[in-house]
Amino acid sequence: MGAIIIVGGTSGLGLAVAEHFVGQGREVVVTGRDPDRAKSIAAELGAAGGLGFDLSKPEQIAPALAELGAVDHVVLMAIERDANSVGAYDLTQALQLVTMKLVGYTEVVHALQDRLSEQGSVLVFGGLAKDRPYPGSTTVSTVNAGVLGLTRTLAVELAPIRVNSLHPGIVGDTPFWSDKPAEVLEGHRKVTLTGRLTATKDIVGAVAFLLENASANDVHLNLNGGIRW
Repeated sequence: MGAIIIVGGTSGLGLAVAEHFVGQGREVVVTGRDPDRAKSIAAELGAAGGLGFDLSKPEQIAPALAELGAVDHVVLMAIERDANSVGAYDLTQALQLVTMKLVGYTEVVHALQDRLSEQGSVLVFGGLAKDRPYPGSTTVSTVNAGVLGLTRTLAVELAPIRVNSLHPGIVGDTPFWSDKPAEVLEGHRKVTLTGRLTATKDIVGAVAFLLENASANDVHLNLNGGIRW
């Protein structure tokens, strides 16, 4: 059995996913920008390894992954918070996010392609902003919409390896959201059909399903409680 590689697995949702699969007895490798921190987090988790590279510098990726052996699943879920409007367009910030989530993600798959099991899969994280733009989401909305195209083409090029995408809504119990004012969270909660915000455990369960279900391929799963706005 090969490893599960979680790109962006050293904090937040990525860390929760890593904890789940380590708990299942799987061989897990987490990555982050800082090699030392990635190794430290991996040791704390009891994971098989921790690797460091910056997705916005794609030339770092293949060398950092060179020593990995067989891989069953790749989860691409690194995140970059970005507020970038057309009116005050920050080219450096925009290029970093676009490179990170489209070029960087693709380079990870390219670097690991010859080690991916034919029964394995790739999971690419996008987000709600692809459907629900907001002021300052110009780059985020564009990139998350691009995740759909990336997933579709990878599913064709990598077949029979499965490729899916996951698009979370607001995950209310993450550090970023749990510290928001109650009225802000309530405003988001009341426009869901479930009457609750998405939780970390919901994301972890969805990741496990998309990685493990042998018929889940070219699926683009929105996980937001049936939001209406």
